[in-house]
Amino acid sequence: MTKSRILVDVLLEPAIGSRFQPTGFPDLGHAEFQRPNGAASLLVESEQSMANHLEGTLWDDATSKPIELIASLPHVRVVRDDGSFVTSSRVEAHRLASAFIKGSTNCGVKMIDVIRDRLGLSDDTLLDHRRIAREVFRLDPIALLHGVFFADSKWPGQPKIARAVTAFIEAEGVQRVESGGVKKDAVRHAIAEGSGGSSEGYGTVPFARTAWTAERIVASFSIDLKQIRSYGLGDAASAFLADLAQFEMRSLLDDGMRLRTACDLMPTTQSIIDKAGDPLPSLNELEARVRAGVAAVSDVLDGASPIDVVWDGGKKKEEKK
Repeated sequence: MTKSRILVDVLLEPAIGSRFQPTGFPDLGHAEFQRPNGAASLLVESEQSMANHLEGTLWDDATSKPIELIASLPHVRVVRDDGSFVTSSRVEAHRLASAFIKGSTNCGVKMIDVIRDRLGLSDDTLLDHRRIAREVFRLDPIALLHGVFFADSKWPGQPKIARAVTAFIEAEGVQRVESGGVKKDAVRHAIAEGSGGSSEGYGTVPFARTAWTAERIVASFSIDLKQIRSYGLGDAASAFLADLAQFEMRSLLDDGMRLRTACDLMPTTQSIIDKAGDPLPSLNELEARVRAGVAAVSDVLDGASPIDVVWDGGKKKEEKK
Protein backbone atom coordinates (compact mmCIF):
# COMPACT_ATOMS: atom_id res chain seq x y z
CA MET A 1 0.00 0.00 0.00
CA THR A 2 1.34 3.42 -0.95
CA LYS A 3 2.17 5.61 2.03
CA SER A 4 0.13 8.79 2.40
CA ARG A 5 2.46 10.38 4.96
CA ILE A 6 5.81 9.97 6.67
CA LEU A 7 5.35 10.61 10.39
CA VAL A 8 8.36 10.77 12.70
CA ASP A 9 8.78 11.54 16.40
CA VAL A 10 12.37 12.05 17.58
CA LEU A 11 13.35 12.19 21.25
CA LEU A 12 15.71 15.09 21.97
CA GLU A 13 17.90 16.20 24.85
CA PRO A 14 19.91 19.35 25.61
CA ALA A 15 23.39 19.14 24.07
CA ILE A 16 24.84 20.52 27.30
CA GLY A 17 23.31 20.57 30.77
CA SER A 18 19.60 20.04 31.31
CA ARG A 19 18.10 23.49 30.69
CA PHE A 20 16.73 24.94 27.49
CA GLN A 21 15.04 28.15 26.37
CA PRO A 22 11.87 27.73 24.28
CA THR A 23 10.55 30.06 21.64
CA GLY A 24 8.66 33.13 22.85
CA PHE A 25 5.77 35.10 21.41
CA PRO A 26 4.86 38.81 21.70
CA ASP A 27 2.39 39.54 24.53
CA LEU A 28 2.42 35.84 25.42
CA GLY A 29 5.91 34.79 26.36
CA HIS A 30 6.56 31.07 26.45
CA ALA A 31 3.72 28.93 25.07
CA GLU A 32 2.65 26.72 27.96
CA PHE A 33 -0.16 24.19 27.65
CA GLN A 34 -1.56 21.13 29.39
CA ARG A 35 -1.79 17.77 27.67
CA PRO A 36 -4.99 15.69 27.92
CA ASN A 37 -3.17 13.53 30.50
CA GLY A 38 -2.62 16.64 32.63
CA ALA A 39 1.12 16.94 32.01
CA ALA A 40 2.52 20.48 32.05
CA SER A 41 3.90 21.05 28.56
CA LEU A 42 5.58 23.66 26.42
CA LEU A 43 5.96 24.54 22.75
CA VAL A 44 9.71 24.65 22.21
CA GLU A 45 9.70 25.50 18.49
CA SER A 46 6.74 26.42 16.26
CA GLU A 47 5.83 25.08 12.82
CA GLN A 48 6.85 28.30 11.06
CA SER A 49 10.20 28.44 12.83
CA MET A 50 10.95 24.77 12.10
CA ALA A 51 10.17 25.38 8.42
CA ASN A 52 12.89 28.05 8.45
CA HIS A 53 15.35 25.66 10.08
CA LEU A 54 14.55 22.90 7.57
CA GLU A 55 14.95 25.26 4.60
CA GLY A 56 18.20 26.47 6.13
CA THR A 57 19.78 23.05 5.62
CA LEU A 58 19.69 23.74 1.86
CA TRP A 59 21.12 27.26 2.06
CA ASP A 60 24.70 28.45 2.63
CA ASP A 61 24.56 31.67 4.69
CA ALA A 62 28.27 32.31 4.17
CA THR A 63 27.85 32.68 0.39
CA SER A 64 24.12 33.56 0.21
CA LYS A 65 23.66 30.68 -2.19
CA PRO A 66 22.01 27.23 -2.19
CA ILE A 67 24.23 24.34 -1.14
CA GLU A 68 26.07 22.62 -4.00
CA LEU A 69 23.71 19.61 -3.97
CA ILE A 70 20.78 21.64 -5.33
CA ALA A 71 22.61 24.64 -6.82
CA SER A 72 21.17 24.02 -10.29
CA LEU A 73 17.55 24.02 -9.15
CA PRO A 74 15.56 27.15 -9.95
CA HIS A 75 14.95 29.84 -7.35
CA VAL A 76 14.49 33.59 -7.46
CA ARG A 77 17.46 35.72 -6.43
CA VAL A 78 16.69 39.38 -5.64
CA VAL A 79 19.45 41.87 -6.44
CA ARG A 80 19.94 45.63 -6.61
CA ASP A 81 20.70 47.58 -9.79
CA ASP A 82 24.41 46.98 -9.22
CA GLY A 83 23.88 43.21 -8.97
CA SER A 84 24.47 43.01 -5.22
CA PHE A 85 22.46 40.39 -3.34
CA VAL A 86 19.35 41.44 -1.38
CA THR A 87 17.47 38.22 -0.61
CA SER A 88 15.94 35.19 -2.32
CA SER A 89 12.86 32.98 -2.43
CA ARG A 90 14.82 30.48 -0.30
CA VAL A 91 15.16 32.77 2.72
CA GLU A 92 12.07 34.97 2.52
CA ALA A 93 9.21 34.20 4.92
CA HIS A 94 6.68 34.31 2.07
CA ARG A 95 9.01 32.66 -0.45
CA LEU A 96 7.81 33.42 -4.01
CA ALA A 97 5.13 35.76 -2.65
CA SER A 98 7.71 37.93 -0.85
CA ALA A 99 7.30 41.70 -1.11
CA PHE A 100 10.90 41.84 -2.37
CA ILE A 101 10.02 39.57 -5.30
CA LYS A 102 6.70 41.28 -6.02
CA GLY A 103 8.52 44.61 -6.04
CA SER A 104 11.14 43.47 -8.55
CA THR A 105 11.43 43.17 -12.31
CA ASN A 106 12.80 40.47 -14.59
CA CYS A 107 14.10 41.76 -17.92
CA GLY A 108 12.06 44.91 -17.33
CA VAL A 109 8.79 43.07 -16.62
CA LYS A 110 7.21 43.37 -13.16
CA MET A 111 7.45 40.08 -11.27
CA ILE A 112 3.92 40.48 -9.95
CA ASP A 113 2.80 40.25 -13.60
CA VAL A 114 5.24 37.46 -14.46
CA ILE A 115 3.90 35.29 -11.62
CA ARG A 116 0.26 36.07 -12.48
CA ASP A 117 0.75 35.06 -16.10
CA ARG A 118 2.79 31.96 -15.37
CA LEU A 119 0.25 30.68 -12.84
CA GLY A 120 -2.58 31.40 -15.28
CA LEU A 121 -4.45 33.69 -12.89
CA SER A 122 -7.34 35.72 -14.28
CA ASP A 123 -10.73 36.95 -13.12
CA ASP A 124 -13.79 34.68 -13.40
CA THR A 125 -11.56 31.64 -13.96
CA LEU A 126 -11.12 28.50 -11.89
CA LEU A 127 -7.66 28.04 -10.41
CA ASP A 128 -5.71 25.37 -12.28
CA HIS A 129 -3.95 23.83 -9.29
CA ARG A 130 -1.77 21.46 -11.31
CA ARG A 131 -0.57 24.30 -13.55
CA ILE A 132 0.12 26.39 -10.45
CA ALA A 133 2.11 23.55 -8.88
CA ARG A 134 4.10 22.95 -12.07
CA GLU A 135 4.97 26.65 -12.45
CA VAL A 136 5.90 26.97 -8.77
CA PHE A 137 8.16 23.93 -9.25
CA ARG A 138 9.79 25.71 -12.19
CA LEU A 139 10.28 28.90 -10.14
CA ASP A 140 11.36 27.29 -6.84
CA PRO A 141 10.56 23.63 -6.00
CA ILE A 142 11.20 24.21 -2.27
CA ALA A 143 8.02 26.32 -2.11
CA LEU A 144 6.01 23.16 -2.83
CA LEU A 145 7.40 21.64 0.38
CA HIS A 146 7.08 24.59 2.74
CA GLY A 147 4.11 26.41 1.27
CA VAL A 148 3.40 29.73 -0.41
CA PHE A 149 0.37 32.03 -0.31
CA PHE A 150 -0.01 34.38 -3.26
CA ALA A 151 -1.99 36.87 -1.18
CA ASP A 152 -2.25 39.95 -3.37
CA SER A 153 -5.27 41.51 -5.05
CA LYS A 154 -3.29 41.59 -8.30
CA TRP A 155 -3.20 37.78 -8.25
CA PRO A 156 -6.81 36.72 -9.00
CA GLY A 157 -7.92 33.82 -6.83
CA GLN A 158 -4.91 34.33 -4.54
CA PRO A 159 -3.84 30.64 -4.67
CA LYS A 160 -2.32 29.03 -1.62
CA ILE A 161 -0.14 25.95 -1.38
CA ALA A 162 -0.19 24.50 2.14
CA ARG A 163 2.91 23.11 3.81
CA ALA A 164 3.63 19.57 2.68
CA VAL A 165 6.22 19.38 5.46
CA THR A 166 5.20 20.22 9.02
CA ALA A 167 7.42 20.08 12.08
CA PHE A 168 7.44 21.34 15.63
CA ILE A 169 9.11 20.60 18.98
CA GLU A 170 7.21 20.08 22.24
CA ALA A 171 8.35 19.38 25.79
CA GLU A 172 6.40 17.44 28.42
CA GLY A 173 6.71 17.40 32.21
CA VAL A 174 8.25 20.87 32.26
CA GLN A 175 9.45 22.99 35.16
CA ARG A 176 10.66 26.56 35.24
CA VAL A 177 14.24 27.51 36.02
CA GLU A 178 14.30 31.12 37.16
CA SER A 179 17.64 32.91 36.99
CA GLY A 180 19.01 36.25 35.96
CA GLY A 181 22.03 38.40 35.58
CA VAL A 182 23.39 41.91 35.61
CA LYS A 183 24.61 44.13 32.83
CA LYS A 184 27.37 45.85 34.78
CA ASP A 185 28.75 49.30 33.97
CA ALA A 186 32.33 49.43 35.24
CA VAL A 187 32.77 53.07 34.17
CA ARG A 188 29.58 55.00 35.00
CA HIS A 189 29.00 54.15 38.67
CA ALA A 190 26.11 56.54 39.21
CA ILE A 191 23.58 58.23 36.96
CA ALA A 192 23.76 61.98 37.53
CA GLU A 193 20.94 64.32 36.56
CA GLY A 194 21.18 65.20 32.88
CA SER A 195 23.50 62.29 32.02
CA GLY A 196 22.62 59.27 29.93
CA GLY A 197 21.00 56.36 31.76
CA SER A 198 19.80 52.85 30.99
CA SER A 199 17.81 53.93 27.93
CA GLU A 200 21.07 55.10 26.38
CA GLY A 201 22.87 51.93 27.47
CA TYR A 202 24.62 53.28 30.58
CA GLY A 203 24.43 52.07 34.16
CA THR A 204 24.21 48.69 35.88
CA VAL A 205 20.98 46.91 34.93
CA PRO A 206 19.73 43.65 36.49
CA PHE A 207 17.54 41.32 34.45
CA ALA A 208 15.50 38.14 34.93
CA ARG A 209 15.62 35.02 32.75
CA THR A 210 13.38 31.96 32.56
CA ALA A 211 14.68 28.63 31.28
CA TRP A 212 13.05 25.19 31.55
CA THR A 213 13.75 21.54 32.21
CA ALA A 214 11.60 18.70 30.85
CA GLU A 215 11.03 14.99 31.29
CA ARG A 216 10.69 14.59 27.50
CA ILE A 217 11.47 16.79 24.50
CA VAL A 218 10.14 15.53 21.16
CA ALA A 219 10.58 16.83 17.61
CA SER A 220 7.65 15.78 15.41
CA PHE A 221 7.75 15.72 11.59
CA SER A 222 5.11 15.07 8.95
CA ILE A 223 5.76 14.78 5.21
CA ASP A 224 2.46 14.69 3.31
CA LEU A 225 3.21 12.37 0.39
CA LYS A 226 -0.41 12.45 -0.76
CA GLN A 227 -0.26 16.22 -1.15
CA ILE A 228 3.03 15.98 -3.03
CA ARG A 229 1.52 13.44 -5.45
CA SER A 230 -1.53 15.70 -5.92
CA TYR A 231 0.67 18.28 -7.66
CA GLY A 232 0.54 16.04 -10.73
CA LEU A 233 4.25 16.40 -11.49
CA GLY A 234 4.84 12.69 -12.12
CA ASP A 235 6.51 9.91 -10.17
CA ALA A 236 10.08 11.20 -10.53
CA ALA A 237 9.30 14.71 -9.29
CA SER A 238 7.11 13.41 -6.45
CA ALA A 239 9.87 11.05 -5.30
CA PHE A 240 12.41 13.86 -5.58
CA LEU A 241 10.36 16.21 -3.37
CA ALA A 242 9.85 13.45 -0.79
CA ASP A 243 13.59 12.68 -0.75
CA LEU A 244 14.41 16.38 -0.46
CA ALA A 245 12.08 16.73 2.54
CA GLN A 246 13.72 13.73 4.24
CA PHE A 247 17.17 15.16 3.44
CA GLU A 248 16.21 18.37 5.23
CA MET A 249 14.96 16.41 8.22
CA ARG A 250 18.01 14.16 8.43
CA SER A 251 20.40 17.11 7.96
CA LEU A 252 18.75 19.05 10.77
CA LEU A 253 18.81 16.08 13.14
CA ASP A 254 22.34 14.96 12.31
CA ASP A 255 23.78 18.45 12.78
CA GLY A 256 21.90 19.02 16.03
CA MET A 257 19.51 21.90 16.51
CA ARG A 258 21.09 25.02 17.97
CA LEU A 259 17.85 26.97 17.87
CA ARG A 260 19.01 29.79 20.14
CA THR A 261 21.95 30.63 22.39
CA ALA A 262 20.32 28.78 25.28
CA CYS A 263 18.50 26.12 23.26
CA ASP A 264 20.87 23.55 21.79
CA LEU A 265 19.16 20.19 21.27
CA MET A 266 20.26 16.87 19.80
CA PRO A 267 18.60 13.47 19.16
CA THR A 268 19.12 10.81 21.79
CA THR A 269 19.80 8.31 18.95
CA GLN A 270 20.76 8.40 15.28
CA SER A 271 18.58 5.37 14.56
CA ILE A 272 15.29 7.03 13.60
CA ILE A 273 12.19 4.99 12.76
CA ASP A 274 8.96 6.46 11.40
CA LYS A 275 5.54 5.52 12.80
CA ALA A 276 5.08 2.90 10.06
CA GLY A 277 8.21 1.12 11.29
CA ASP A 278 10.47 2.19 8.43
CA PRO A 279 13.93 3.64 9.18
CA LEU A 280 14.80 7.14 8.04
CA PRO A 281 17.56 6.76 5.42
CA SER A 282 21.06 7.98 6.26
CA LEU A 283 22.19 11.42 5.15
CA ASN A 284 24.59 9.88 2.62
CA GLU A 285 21.82 7.79 1.07
CA LEU A 286 19.44 10.75 0.89
CA GLU A 287 22.14 12.95 -0.64
CA ALA A 288 22.65 10.37 -3.39
CA ARG A 289 18.90 10.15 -3.99
CA VAL A 290 18.52 13.93 -4.16
CA ARG A 291 21.46 14.24 -6.54
CA ALA A 292 19.92 11.61 -8.84
CA GLY A 293 16.53 13.30 -8.47
CA VAL A 294 17.83 16.66 -9.68
CA ALA A 295 18.73 14.98 -12.99
CA ALA A 296 15.49 12.99 -13.11
CA VAL A 297 13.21 16.07 -12.99
CA SER A 298 14.75 17.85 -15.97
CA ASP A 299 11.62 17.26 -18.06
CA VAL A 300 9.41 18.97 -15.46
CA LEU A 301 11.85 21.85 -15.09
CA ASP A 302 11.90 22.21 -18.89
CA GLY A 303 15.04 24.35 -18.86
CA ALA A 304 14.13 26.40 -15.78
CA SER A 305 17.12 27.67 -13.80
CA PRO A 306 17.85 30.26 -11.09
CA ILE A 307 16.85 33.80 -12.11
CA ASP A 308 17.88 37.24 -10.91
CA VAL A 309 15.25 39.92 -10.43
CA VAL A 310 15.99 43.59 -9.77
CA TRP A 311 14.39 45.11 -6.68
CA ASP A 312 12.78 48.54 -6.94
CA GLY A 313 13.90 49.57 -3.45
CA GLY A 314 10.59 48.95 -1.73
CA LYS A 315 8.77 52.04 -2.91
CA LYS A 316 5.51 52.93 -1.22
CA LYS A 317 2.37 52.21 -3.20
CA GLU A 318 0.67 55.24 -4.65
CA GLU A 319 -2.61 56.00 -2.90
CA LYS A 320 -5.72 55.89 -5.04
CA LYS A 321 -7.38 59.28 -5.45
